[in-house]
Amino acid sequence: MTPLHVDNLGKHYGDTPVFANVHFTVAPGEFVAIVGDSGVGKSTLLNCLAGLDTWDSGGITHGSTDLGQLDDTQRALWRRAHVGFVFQAFHVLPHLDVAQNVALPLMLLGQNDATRVQRMLDAVGLTDLGARLPQQLSGGQLQRVAIARALVHRPALLLADEPTGNLDPTTAARVMDLLLAQTREHGASLVLVTHSDAAAARADRVLRLTAGGIAG
Repeated sequence: MTPLHVDNLGKHYGDTPVFANVHFTVAPGEFVAIVGDSGVGKSTLLNCLAGLDTWDSGGITHGSTDLGQLDDTQRALWRRAHVGFVFQAFHVLPHLDVAQNVALPLMLLGQNDATRVQRMLDAVGLTDLGARLPQQLSGGQLQRVAIARALVHRPALLLADEPTGNLDPTTAARVMDLLLAQTREHGASLVLVTHSDAAAARADRVLRLTAGGIAG
Protein backbone atom coordinates (compact mmCIF):
# COMPACT_ATOMS: atom_id res chain seq x y z
CA MET A 1 0.00 0.00 0.00
CA THR A 2 1.94 2.99 -1.32
CA PRO A 3 0.72 6.61 -1.25
CA LEU A 4 1.75 9.25 -3.78
CA HIS A 5 2.80 12.67 -2.44
CA VAL A 6 3.24 15.77 -4.61
CA ASP A 7 4.78 18.66 -2.69
CA ASN A 8 4.88 22.23 -4.04
CA LEU A 9 5.67 21.04 -7.57
CA GLY A 10 6.60 23.61 -10.20
CA LYS A 11 7.50 23.36 -13.88
CA HIS A 12 8.46 25.84 -16.58
CA TYR A 13 9.81 25.82 -20.11
CA GLY A 14 12.49 28.49 -20.34
CA ASP A 15 10.92 31.64 -18.95
CA THR A 16 7.39 30.34 -19.47
CA PRO A 17 5.78 28.85 -16.35
CA VAL A 18 3.60 25.78 -16.87
CA PHE A 19 2.33 25.31 -13.31
CA ALA A 20 3.49 26.05 -9.76
CA ASN A 21 2.58 25.27 -6.15
CA VAL A 22 1.01 21.90 -7.00
CA HIS A 23 0.45 19.95 -3.81
CA PHE A 24 -1.70 16.85 -3.25
CA THR A 25 -1.62 13.28 -1.94
CA VAL A 26 -3.24 10.18 -3.43
CA ALA A 27 -3.85 7.35 -0.98
CA PRO A 28 -3.70 3.66 -1.91
CA GLY A 29 -7.07 2.67 -3.36
CA GLU A 30 -8.00 6.28 -4.15
CA PHE A 31 -9.05 7.68 -7.54
CA VAL A 32 -8.20 11.34 -8.17
CA ALA A 33 -9.27 13.06 -11.38
CA ILE A 34 -7.38 16.12 -12.62
CA VAL A 35 -9.26 18.60 -14.79
CA GLY A 36 -8.40 22.03 -16.16
CA ASP A 37 -8.29 24.18 -19.25
CA SER A 38 -6.41 23.01 -22.33
CA GLY A 39 -2.74 23.93 -22.24
CA VAL A 40 -2.53 24.29 -18.47
CA GLY A 41 -0.09 21.36 -18.18
CA LYS A 42 -2.22 18.40 -17.13
CA SER A 43 -0.35 15.90 -19.34
CA THR A 44 2.98 17.43 -18.31
CA LEU A 45 2.04 16.95 -14.66
CA LEU A 46 1.17 13.31 -15.35
CA ASN A 47 4.53 12.81 -17.06
CA CYS A 48 6.25 14.28 -13.99
CA LEU A 49 4.37 11.87 -11.73
CA ALA A 50 5.70 9.01 -13.89
CA GLY A 51 9.24 10.32 -13.80
CA LEU A 52 9.12 10.79 -17.57
CA ASP A 53 9.58 14.55 -17.32
CA THR A 54 11.61 16.73 -14.99
CA TRP A 55 10.35 19.53 -12.76
CA ASP A 56 11.95 22.68 -11.44
CA SER A 57 10.78 22.95 -7.85
CA GLY A 58 9.15 20.81 -5.21
CA GLY A 59 9.15 17.04 -5.10
CA ILE A 60 7.33 13.78 -5.78
CA THR A 61 7.51 10.73 -3.54
CA HIS A 62 5.88 7.32 -3.99
CA GLY A 63 5.97 5.60 -0.63
CA SER A 64 9.58 5.88 0.50
CA THR A 65 10.87 6.55 -3.04
CA ASP A 66 11.86 10.14 -3.79
CA LEU A 67 11.66 10.39 -7.59
CA GLY A 68 13.87 13.46 -7.60
CA GLN A 69 16.75 11.42 -6.17
CA LEU A 70 16.64 8.76 -8.90
CA ASP A 71 18.71 8.83 -12.07
CA ASP A 72 17.16 7.95 -15.44
CA THR A 73 17.91 4.23 -15.12
CA GLN A 74 16.54 4.05 -11.59
CA ARG A 75 13.37 5.87 -12.65
CA ALA A 76 12.90 3.44 -15.52
CA LEU A 77 13.22 0.48 -13.14
CA TRP A 78 10.80 2.12 -10.69
CA ARG A 79 8.26 2.70 -13.49
CA ARG A 80 8.63 -0.87 -14.71
CA ALA A 81 7.81 -2.30 -11.29
CA HIS A 82 5.24 0.16 -9.97
CA VAL A 83 3.56 2.26 -12.69
CA GLY A 84 0.86 1.62 -15.26
CA PHE A 85 0.52 4.51 -17.74
CA VAL A 86 -2.27 4.97 -20.29
CA PHE A 87 -0.93 7.49 -22.81
CA GLN A 88 -3.17 9.73 -24.88
CA ALA A 89 -1.32 8.57 -28.02
CA PHE A 90 -1.49 4.85 -27.03
CA HIS A 91 2.27 4.11 -27.59
CA VAL A 92 1.40 0.60 -28.79
CA LEU A 93 4.37 -1.10 -30.47
CA PRO A 94 3.52 -1.77 -34.14
CA HIS A 95 5.78 -4.82 -34.59
CA LEU A 96 4.18 -6.72 -31.67
CA ASP A 97 0.74 -8.30 -31.87
CA VAL A 98 -1.99 -7.32 -29.42
CA ALA A 99 -1.25 -10.05 -26.88
CA GLN A 100 2.48 -9.28 -26.98
CA ASN A 101 1.81 -5.58 -26.42
CA VAL A 102 -0.36 -6.37 -23.40
CA ALA A 103 2.23 -8.83 -22.06
CA LEU A 104 5.12 -6.36 -22.36
CA PRO A 105 5.12 -5.14 -18.71
CA LEU A 106 5.14 -8.74 -17.50
CA MET A 107 7.98 -9.68 -19.84
CA LEU A 108 10.03 -6.70 -18.62
CA LEU A 109 9.56 -8.02 -15.09
CA GLY A 110 10.67 -11.50 -16.12
CA GLN A 111 7.17 -12.95 -15.88
CA ASN A 112 5.31 -15.08 -18.40
CA ASP A 113 1.61 -15.31 -17.69
CA ALA A 114 -0.45 -15.92 -20.82
CA THR A 115 -3.54 -16.57 -18.71
CA ARG A 116 -3.40 -13.13 -17.11
CA VAL A 117 -2.87 -11.53 -20.52
CA GLN A 118 -5.93 -13.32 -21.90
CA ARG A 119 -8.00 -12.26 -18.89
CA MET A 120 -7.06 -8.64 -19.57
CA LEU A 121 -7.99 -9.00 -23.26
CA ASP A 122 -11.33 -10.49 -22.19
CA ALA A 123 -11.89 -7.65 -19.73
CA VAL A 124 -11.41 -4.92 -22.36
CA GLY A 125 -13.49 -6.72 -25.01
CA LEU A 126 -10.59 -7.89 -27.22
CA THR A 127 -10.97 -11.62 -26.54
CA ASP A 128 -10.29 -12.87 -30.07
CA LEU A 129 -7.90 -10.16 -31.23
CA GLY A 130 -4.70 -11.19 -29.46
CA ALA A 131 -2.96 -12.28 -32.68
CA ARG A 132 -3.74 -9.10 -34.61
CA LEU A 133 -1.20 -6.38 -35.25
CA PRO A 134 -1.96 -2.83 -34.04
CA GLN A 135 -2.39 -1.50 -37.58
CA GLN A 136 -5.36 -3.84 -37.96
CA LEU A 137 -7.24 -2.19 -35.09
CA SER A 138 -9.41 0.90 -34.74
CA GLY A 139 -8.46 3.83 -32.52
CA GLY A 140 -10.86 2.67 -29.82
CA GLN A 141 -9.43 -0.85 -29.92
CA LEU A 142 -5.89 0.52 -29.63
CA GLN A 143 -6.95 2.51 -26.59
CA ARG A 144 -8.22 -0.70 -24.99
CA VAL A 145 -4.92 -2.46 -25.76
CA ALA A 146 -3.09 0.39 -24.01
CA ILE A 147 -5.38 0.11 -20.98
CA ALA A 148 -4.96 -3.68 -20.75
CA ARG A 149 -1.18 -3.23 -20.94
CA ALA A 150 -1.25 -0.62 -18.16
CA LEU A 151 -3.21 -2.92 -15.86
CA VAL A 152 -1.73 -6.36 -16.55
CA HIS A 153 1.10 -6.21 -13.99
CA ARG A 154 -1.17 -4.81 -11.25
CA PRO A 155 0.79 -1.59 -10.67
CA ALA A 156 0.67 0.36 -7.43
CA LEU A 157 0.37 3.67 -9.32
CA LEU A 158 -1.98 4.08 -12.27
CA LEU A 159 -1.66 7.19 -14.44
CA ALA A 160 -4.14 7.74 -17.26
CA ASP A 161 -4.24 10.58 -19.80
CA GLU A 162 -7.75 10.88 -21.30
CA PRO A 163 -8.22 7.07 -21.27
CA THR A 164 -11.80 7.24 -22.55
CA GLY A 165 -11.21 9.92 -25.17
CA ASN A 166 -11.47 7.58 -28.18
CA LEU A 167 -14.23 5.34 -26.84
CA ASP A 168 -17.99 5.22 -27.21
CA PRO A 169 -19.96 5.79 -23.97
CA THR A 170 -20.58 2.08 -23.31
CA THR A 171 -16.95 1.08 -23.78
CA ALA A 172 -15.81 4.15 -21.85
CA ALA A 173 -17.91 3.07 -18.87
CA ARG A 174 -16.45 -0.43 -19.12
CA VAL A 175 -12.91 0.93 -19.16
CA MET A 176 -13.63 3.10 -16.11
CA ASP A 177 -14.97 -0.01 -14.36
CA LEU A 178 -11.64 -1.74 -15.07
CA LEU A 179 -9.54 1.15 -13.83
CA LEU A 180 -11.61 1.44 -10.67
CA ALA A 181 -11.49 -2.33 -10.05
CA GLN A 182 -7.68 -2.23 -10.24
CA THR A 183 -7.64 0.73 -7.88
CA ARG A 184 -9.97 -0.77 -5.28
CA GLU A 185 -8.97 -4.44 -5.42
CA HIS A 186 -5.20 -4.00 -5.47
CA GLY A 187 -4.85 -0.78 -3.48
CA ALA A 188 -3.46 1.17 -6.42
CA SER A 189 -3.43 4.96 -6.57
CA LEU A 190 -5.18 6.23 -9.72
CA VAL A 191 -4.54 9.69 -11.15
CA LEU A 192 -6.60 10.38 -14.26
CA VAL A 193 -6.47 13.46 -16.48
CA THR A 194 -9.77 13.96 -18.25
CA HIS A 195 -12.15 16.36 -19.97
CA SER A 196 -14.96 13.83 -19.49
CA ASP A 197 -17.57 14.83 -16.93
CA ALA A 198 -18.70 11.19 -16.74
CA ALA A 199 -15.18 9.97 -15.89
CA ALA A 200 -14.54 12.76 -13.39
CA ALA A 201 -17.88 12.07 -11.68
CA ARG A 202 -16.63 8.63 -10.64
CA ALA A 203 -13.54 9.99 -8.88
CA ASP A 204 -13.15 10.18 -5.11
CA ARG A 205 -11.79 13.70 -5.59
CA VAL A 206 -11.57 16.11 -8.52
CA LEU A 207 -8.63 18.54 -8.59
CA ARG A 208 -8.50 21.51 -10.95
CA LEU A 209 -5.05 22.42 -12.24
CA THR A 210 -4.28 26.06 -13.02
CA ALA A 211 -1.04 27.88 -13.72
CA GLY A 212 -0.94 28.97 -10.09
CA GLY A 213 -1.59 25.64 -8.43
CA ILE A 214 -4.23 23.04 -7.86
CA ALA A 215 -7.60 23.21 -6.12
CA GLY A 216 -9.92 20.45 -4.95
